[in-house]
Amino acid sequence: MITREKLEHHQVWLYVATLALAAGLGLLAPDLMAALDHSIFISIVIAVLMFGMFAQIPFTSMKGSLGNRRFILAILTANYIAVPIVVWGLSQLLPQESPVLLGVYLVLLAPCIDYVIVFTQIGRGNEKAMLLSTPILFVTQMLLLPVYLWLFMGKKASEVVSPAPFIEAFLIIIVLPLLLAVGLQLFSKKARSGGQRLLDASAWIPVPLMALALFMIVSSQIGKLSVYRDTILQVIPVYIAFMCIMPVVSRLIVKGFRLDARSGRAVIFSAGTRNSLVVLPLALALPDDWSTLVAAIIVTQTIVELAGELVYVRIIPNVVLRDTQQERR
Repeated sequence: MITREKLEHHQVWLYVATLALAAGLGLLAPDLMAALDHSIFISIVIAVLMFGMFAQIPFTSMKGSLGNRRFILAILTANYIAVPIVVWGLSQLLPQESPVLLGVYLVLLAPCIDYVIVFTQIGRGNEKAMLLSTPILFVTQMLLLPVYLWLFMGKKASEVVSPAPFIEAFLIIIVLPLLLAVGLQLFSKKARSGGQRLLDASAWIPVPLMALALFMIVSSQIGKLSVYRDTILQVIPVYIAFMCIMPVVSRLIVKGFRLDARSGRAVIFSAGTRNSLVVLPLALALPDDWSTLVAAIIVTQTIVELAGELVYVRIIPNVVLRDTQQERR
């Protein structure tokens, strides 16, 4: 019998199997999988995923996390000072073509706000603090991403990117799920029997919906990668280098802000995990002569990153940032 605990315990391997299935179907039946190639479908699935995650967090016990200024400052420093410096340096290794650079900048400059929470939890990080930081990270990236694009690429790229997909994604993926989750928690307190059953049922959402989101994105987009094979082969080493560099850099930031191990791991996961699922609708909104290549570059990062996350969940808690003796007690 499949229980929620067993499902959560084996979720990493479920994601690996999902990726393999999605890649196979995407390559063998691209016309069939193209039906999933709609940003609104992907956004809805991610929104349901976020609702499931929000619903499991007891908001009334999180007042202390909201006052954790050192954590917020550390995660903002890692994502908006350290990451841009690393990304700009790595981008010098790429072809200096606008669509290529835009795709890499879009996906690497935007911190993840969805499945990073799952991997933070698996990697023994502070998933509650990570979850609470997602609205802050989303708003700040919406404000700062055009600034970084202008700094790195000039006025042309900033004019091509429209803020509308970001605003739409924020409302669908963060605001609506959060309001529904809080409403469900309030309802569960008033109608204890029925409300609690609904709350318990929502705990089944995160793992299968994460797998579904990965399946939709990879199966619908992987067929495009072969068209840009030469470009893709050039960006893959940059993505791998990014995932290798950021844990080292963010570990120094964590040490500087004197965070505990669980909060520090959350910062490290945030700095190394990017917003590929949410920036994809932004890429698909670009002009036709840019959108396909930029989307392919973003999907490539998703595949590389998910493989890297399987390493992260082992390396970060056991090598990069281990518990202190006091925390083990």
